Amino acid sequence: MSEPIQIAVVGSGYVGLVAAVCFAEIGHQVVCVDNDQGKVAALESGDVLIHEKHLPELLKRYHNNGIRFTTDLHEAAGGSQAIFIAVGTPQSETGDADLSYVEAVACEIARSLTSYKVIVEKSTVPVYTNEWIGRSIERNGVPRRLFDVVSNPEFLREGTAVEDFLHPDRIVVGADSEAAAALLGAIYAPLTSGAYYSRPQAISGCCSASQPPPLLHTSTKSAEIIKHASNAFLALKISFINAVSNLCEATDANIEQVARGIGLDRRIGPRFLRPGIGYGGSCFPKDVAAFRSVAEQLGIGFNLLTEIEKINALQKKRFLAKVRSALWTLRGKRIGVLGLAFKGETDDIRESPAIDLVQMLLAEGCSVAAYDPAAMERSQQALPASAQLRYVEDAYAAARDADALLVLTDWAEFAALDLKRLAGALRYPIVVDGRNLFDPRLMQEHGFTYISVGRPAVYPAREVELATAGTVRTV
Repeated sequence: MSEPIQIAVVGSGYVGLVAAVCFAEIGHQVVCVDNDQGKVAALESGDVLIHEKHLPELLKRYHNNGIRFTTDLHEAAGGSQAIFIAVGTPQSETGDADLSYVEAVACEIARSLTSYKVIVEKSTVPVYTNEWIGRSIERNGVPRRLFDVVSNPEFLREGTAVEDFLHPDRIVVGADSEAAAALLGAIYAPLTSGAYYSRPQAISGCCSASQPPPLLHTSTKSAEIIKHASNAFLALKISFINAVSNLCEATDANIEQVARGIGLDRRIGPRFLRPGIGYGGSCFPKDVAAFRSVAEQLGIGFNLLTEIEKINALQKKRFLAKVRSALWTLRGKRIGVLGLAFKGETDDIRESPAIDLVQMLLAEGCSVAAYDPAAMERSQQALPASAQLRYVEDAYAAARDADALLVLTDWAEFAALDLKRLAGALRYPIVVDGRNLFDPRLMQEHGFTYISVGRPAVYPAREVELATAGTVRTV
């Protein structure tokens, strides 16, 4: 293991907290800064605040012994060699990334610089942000010799962020000075040398002492573009397979067979080829919009990004049409909803298509009983309970006396439900699955009308017989 480096991480959200804890895990001394006194107090008391695997035990392991929390950025920056900026960059009304928080942190850091520091962009930011950070610091009277600005984008998936940080596909360091590149190389040396993976308590994953992650050195501008381009490309894969799933539905083909046939091509690969109700979360929607906005500002025609967004928005409307086709009319219907987070294994509801669909159902006059294993508290803050919307204690309670059950988030817990018990709880055994969690044949055997994404719908044997005889028309 290399010598510990003094690191300040500004921001204690999904990126900042995971980065701070993981830097402590690989042997560095870390101070995590946030201007929210309530969050700092909660973290000091051991409350992780977000649902993330491995985070509670690592925070407990390094609390006051590798990592500490404070609201004092001046003190934290003054005692650190590297200062990572991991504050929010929300989407503005025009689609641009709102960089006001980054600018505010840069100006405050400037007031603390008396010796050489490396300022590291960890937030997702558009190209040229490094130049603006440097300009902001210089405008506050700091000579350029006292700092360098580096781009070190994160590639973390919520729910597996700790593992992704410690077992990355690559570590990108965009630095335009040798001194800054050397310091970032030293920070990540426990990973890139493989030393971390030899430790008895190391978090397991795809990397090892013999196969450590690569460190990619680039310019700052290249690193900034790598992050936005990566997220836009993953969003493209999701929108592409959703568009293909619509074609499969129109032709009675099976999207799972089609996706497997596509994904076996080594040039394409199988990841992010799962159809559903569209992407969401804190990254893809705003990053695609920001990348498109940057291209427009530079006079670059990037209409592909606009089409990605259109397909994603359409997918939720298509899913609502599936629900309507299963129930004929929606007003007055009782709907059970499984899943509120934008994906499984996280409590994040930002830009969640599940939340959007609940709002659509309520607007149609439905009453909704909703359940999520982790996102209930956050959901109630965004969508308070009402006469039309109830939050219930488990999946079976969501299904109880419902006219149909909707699967909106891909929690493993939902895939393991007792189908016999589920069918007994529903008023009508109708499941509309936006995540393709169940085997259609198994659902049919248990008496369900089962409608999924990109696969032919299946109906109970009795309905099929009646439909064949012309007594009932199913859609």
